[in-house]
Amino acid sequence: MLTFIKRRQFGFGLALTLSLVVAVSYLALAKINGRHRASPVEPTSAAPTAKSENAISLDGDNDGIPDVAELQTYSDRENFRRWFTLIAEGQFYRLTPDWNADQRDCAGLVRFAWREALRKHDRLWFQKMGPGYDAVASDVGRYNLDSSPLGEKLFRITFGSYKDGDLPSGAFSEFADARSLKSFNTKFISRDRQQARPGDLLFFHQPWVQKFPYHVMIYLGVSKLSPEDSTDWVVYHTGASPTADGTVKKVQLSVLDQHPNRRWRPVESNSHFLGFYRLKILD
Repeated sequence: MLTFIKRRQFGFGLALTLSLVVAVSYLALAKINGRHRASPVEPTSAAPTAKSENAISLDGDNDGIPDVAELQTYSDRENFRRWFTLIAEGQFYRLTPDWNADQRDCAGLVRFAWREALRKHDRLWFQKMGPGYDAVASDVGRYNLDSSPLGEKLFRITFGSYKDGDLPSGAFSEFADARSLKSFNTKFISRDRQQARPGDLLFFHQPWVQKFPYHVMIYLGVSKLSPEDSTDWVVYHTGASPTADGTVKKVQLSVLDQHPNRRWRPVESNSHFLGFYRLKILD
């Protein structure tokens, strides 16, 4: 009888021990599973989303222009240059009605050609521009004016690198005068014309002209709309005055070198000639 009782006690103890082991194992397993459920299923999936949402905030070279607005492939840069110079030169032969008459000055020519170079050049665009234009390149693929975060506000008008809040705060505008183009939207290249490329800008500074001390020209290089052999063409608008609307002129650098007024000569010895500048979207 005593032996039977001891066997029952032993069996009961063994069963109790096994039950405790099973319970502890179950709790441990439940805890582990709970941890797995609390963790993200794809811990790296949030990163690409955040990157895409904040892509416009990226300004890798800290030049004030967001990376999404810069032309980062060779083909896009070359296509932009061809359209930009074609449109600017075209205004010498025939002013496009879409170019607002109130904005026809030296900086206005740059803004107009810049904006139109980034548009889709379809049949409707050619009809709008009028005769004399041919497709000189593919459209710029990187930057679509209709879907870009900057929209028509292409031009930076304040100092600093790009940061969140720049768009609503007015750091970009549809309008920029010659000084703003130089200070915020271009980068100095050289005062040596051998370093210039088509689409670069030339700036002059006349500090005694209080209202418009800066003047800008567009370097064309080779003409796209005339058969001349020269490779040093520039185009610019003279600017309006109280008595005249001004006009678009096209001239060779070699001719400007002999300008009767020395302050307009694009030579290194002229302190009023600031040099050649490249659009930041092309740099």
